[in-house]
Amino acid sequence: MLTVKEWEQIRRAFYIEGKNINEIARETGRAWRTVKKMVESEEPPRYTRRQKQKAHKLGPYKKRIRQLLAQNKTLPRKPRWTSPTILLEIQKDGYTGAASTVRHFVAQVRKEQKAAVRQKTQVFLPLEFDPGTDAQVDWGEGTVIMNGKQVTAQLFLMKLSYSRRTFIMAFPSQKQESFWLGHVKAFEFFGGVPQRISYDNLKTAVQTVLKGKNGLSRKPFTIFAASICLRVISVHQVLVMKKVWSNIVSGITGGVSWFLYQK
Repeated sequence: MLTVKEWEQIRRAFYIEGKNINEIARETGRAWRTVKKMVESEEPPRYTRRQKQKAHKLGPYKKRIRQLLAQNKTLPRKPRWTSPTILLEIQKDGYTGAASTVRHFVAQVRKEQKAAVRQKTQVFLPLEFDPGTDAQVDWGEGTVIMNGKQVTAQLFLMKLSYSRRTFIMAFPSQKQESFWLGHVKAFEFFGGVPQRISYDNLKTAVQTVLKGKNGLSRKPFTIFAASICLRVISVHQVLVMKKVWSNIVSGITGGVSWFLYQK
């Protein structure tokens, strides 16, 4: 079953990177028909469980196994936890299942650990931009008079990195609906969609900040971005000189200030 992330990667490879279905199938290990279906699908794959699965004997011991494997990071090679030693350990706690079940779960956890290490690979934000490839998004605030009352408006701002052309739209709140509508109106204003957009860890775009500052995009926003083949970059995922990034952020907030001043 394909995940939303895999669906996004397949669509980006086809529509943005220009790869054909055969190439994508070889690189991902997916069947040609599956890749073709994902390329043509404007919605992510959905999973429906056909029947209720029985609780696995290993279930109550999975947390303990993860804890033991996590200890391997600080242990010398010899005393590290392996599938056989983990099996003996959880059997003391009452596990009566098969050894093969433990081996498969240990292999799965190790695969997850390796993937987490790969995710820590440094990502660099380009400091020179090609036309139409990059944009930055942030929120600002402005005070307006509405129906005779002074209220604070939330200002959605998108700025193209190459031309510095700026779009600003006022909203009553920073809810996801406002965030998405701001994007749609900005794309209409610019006449297209940039390939990458950088976000300053906005709550509407980023679910949480994990240890190591790896942002996880909220699922609805991930689907939204994937549907238009947009690559999302959280500032906390990016290694870039603090001074340089502060200049970029200053450019965004400066755009808000200029808008308020002009009004």
